[in-house]
Parts: sequence; structure tokens; C-alpha cells
Amino acid sequence: MPQSDTENRTGAPTRRSRAAPALAALHPFLLLKRLMPAGLYWRSLIIIVAPMVLLQIVVTYVFLERHWQLVTERLSAKTIAEIAMLLEEFEEDPSPFHAARITRRAGENLGLPVAFLEGERLPDTASSTGGLLADSLNDEIRKRIARPYWINTLRQNSYVDIRIAYDGGVMRVLSPASQVYASNSHIFIVWMVGTSIVLIIVAIIFLRNQIRPIERLAAAAESFGMGRDVESFRPQGASEVRRAAQAFMDMRARIERHIEQRTAMLAGVSHDLRTPLTRFKLQLAMLPDGPEIAELREDIAEMERMLEDYLEFARGHQGEPSVETDLADLIAEVRDDAVRKGHDVKLDLHGDLTLPLRRHAFKRCLTNIIDNAGKYAPHVWVTAIRDAEQDDAGSIDILVDDDGEGIPDDQLEEVFRPFYRLDAARNLDKGGTGLGLAIARDIARGHGGDITLARSPMGGLRAIIHLPV
Repeated sequence: MPQSDTENRTGAPTRRSRAAPALAALHPFLLLKRLMPAGLYWRSLIIIVAPMVLLQIVVTYVFLERHWQLVTERLSAKTIAEIAMLLEEFEEDPSPFHAARITRRAGENLGLPVAFLEGERLPDTASSTGGLLADSLNDEIRKRIARPYWINTLRQNSYVDIRIAYDGGVMRVLSPASQVYASNSHIFIVWMVGTSIVLIIVAIIFLRNQIRPIERLAAAAESFGMGRDVESFRPQGASEVRRAAQAFMDMRARIERHIEQRTAMLAGVSHDLRTPLTRFKLQLAMLPDGPEIAELREDIAEMERMLEDYLEFARGHQGEPSVETDLADLIAEVRDDAVRKGHDVKLDLHGDLTLPLRRHAFKRCLTNIIDNAGKYAPHVWVTAIRDAEQDDAGSIDILVDDDGEGIPDDQLEEVFRPFYRLDAARNLDKGGTGLGLAIARDIARGHGGDITLARSPMGGLRAIIHLPV
């Protein structure tokens, strides 16, 4: 039978299949996604700032490489044309008197310090080459004058030294730098950068005000998912955010109303059933003691416990406000109750275990888990650890281990179903209603956490209660 392209005869992946994840990781969109920040605020800021920076780069390139170059070329052409005109006029009458008059007129009318140096030669050092100004001057001198020349654009900041050779001497011109190239480009850059900084600051302020209502909505939804009160939350921000916030508030109201209606209905049913049970108890109390009467009394007590479990399951964790609770004290309190019932429970608590909880509801959760472990194992270990995370307060894990027989792996999730009963040697809710673990998980999830089961290093079952802080 032919094998696939990604497997060899042993069923192991080939080089192609192993290289696929590496090639996928190098995909540009995946790399961009990995480099992008996770928060909406920073992503929105990048959306605003990135085009602005890109626009500045393009404008700067166009200005410096096109406009500035064009202006510099025109200024250089004008200066070299003036020098060519002065040199041509001097060559018509190279007398000292005429040279002095040209020098005076160039300084007064053109702003060019000019000197005609008889018997001088061009410097032996190399002429300036490279750069926008030097290239422009070289091109213009070759085109307009066509004589040996020497220029220096680096020796002085405020002047450019230009020397042209003629028969018998050298014409030296110290041209002001402002007449040769555009020296005010920094003003454009300063204005551009300054206004961009102001715009970015304004964008950050307005963007922060727009993101804050979304953060409040996310925090309110997270708090509600953890079973905490969010009464102070009010819709704010843009219309779309207000609609989402109002939809959240309506959903919260519907959930709370549904729980109240369910609890009220089951409370009524429980009350109606308690009335005949109370009559049964009174009638049994008036009868003489006997084996049959004792069994009837046990049945009535069992029915009362079942009613309490049903009502507790229907009520869930609602109706109790969250308070700041030291989980270490609460676990110790549950351990003491378990010890009084005859269970051997050892504690191992680490770190700060304080967090907002519905205290009575979560005590019921811990009691169900620890009592179940104590019923079917000679020893129980309870460990609580706080894991600090980088971006938030972290989480708390409560590990309940025992050395009992455990339960099959394929039923680790099934036992959380309401009214589910195990037929194996270990029944986690033996003699009860099958709601113990369902109630415990419902309470844990009502606090934003969860309960999972696994094999314990002690040989039995491990229950892991995970709580976000």
C-alpha cells in the first residue's frame, strides 16, 4: 500500500513534514503576527503612528533628495555663472586697477569676496569630490568655465573656497555657503518632527480615552465570569462600545434572573416536599422504637439530604457577595471539619493565598472534594500554590491527592455530570445524590476557575482546583 508523502515505512515523519512547521514559522504574515503586540491599545497606536512615520520618511526623502538637490543645483549654477562672468570681465582687462574694481563691485553687488592672485598656482591637495554640493559645483564649473579649478567644501562651515586658474594667476572666491546650497533644510525637519510629536501625543490621549471603556467592559465581563460583583459598571465610550456594554448588562441581567427563577422554583418544590416529610417525622416520633421505625427515620433523613443537595445545585454560587478571603484559613477550616469526621488530611500551603471569594460557596466546594477523597482513601494531602504571572496577579492551584483506588481514566470527566454514579470500586459520591462533584465544579467555574481530575503521585486520585486571582 503506498505511503503518504509525509511518512516513511516506520510511520515516522519525513524531513518534509518536520520542515513544514519551520517554514510556516518563517512566513512573513506569521512573523508579523508574532511581532505585533497583543493589546488593542498598542495595536491601534501602531495603526496611527506607522502611517505617520512612513509619510514622514517619504516626504523627507522627496524633499532632501529632490527639492533640496534641485535648489542646491540652481544656487550652485547661479554662483558659478557669476564667477564666470567676473572672470570673463577680468580677462578683457587684466590690469590691477580693473581687478580692484571687479573685486569691489563683486563684494558690494553680489556678496562674493573675490581676489585675483597674480603668480599663484592651484593647491597641490585634492579638490573636494563627492557629496551633493561638491558634485553640483564640479558639474557647473566644467560646463561654464572649462578651466583648471580647485574647490573645498569642507574646510570652512560658512564659506566655500573656489579657485579658478587663468593665465598668470588664480582667481579665488570665498562664496558664502548660503549662496551655494540650501542651508535651511533643518527648519523643515524640525517643524515636521515637532508637529508629528504633538500629533502623536494628541492621538495617544484620544486613543487612550477610546480604549479605556473597552478595558472596563473586558474587566467587568472577566469579574462577572469570576463570580464577582460589577454593580459600578456603566456603558461609556463610542456608540459601538456602548452597545456592547449594554448587551453585556442585559445578558448579565438575564442570567441572574434565570438563576433566581430556577432557585425560587426549586426552593418552592423543596418547601412543598419538606411539609409531608415533617409530618412523617412527627408521626414516626409518636410510634414506639423498633428496627422498622429506625429504617424509616434513616430514609427520611436521606430524603432531606437529597433535597438540600438539589437546592444547593440549583442555587449555585449566586446570592453571596465576594469578599477578600485568606484561602489558607479557609482550607485549614475545612481540614479541621474533615478531621472531626475521621479523615487524615495533611496541608502544605505556599505563598500569599488571599483573593476575592464567595466564602461559604467555596467552602462547600472544598468540603465536597476533600470529603470525597477522605471517604475512599486512608490519607489525603492538600497543597495550595500561588503562581505569579508576568502580566497579572497570577493564579492559585489547590491540589487534593489521596492514596485510594482512584477511578478509571475514561471516567475522569464523566464524574462531573450531575447525577452520574460510578459502578466501579470507588464511587466518589457513594450514598449521595451524584451532585457533589457537579456542585464543586459549578462553584469553581463561578469563580472563573475549574476543577480537573488526574492520577495522583500518591497512587490514588488528584483533584486540581484552579483559581485566577
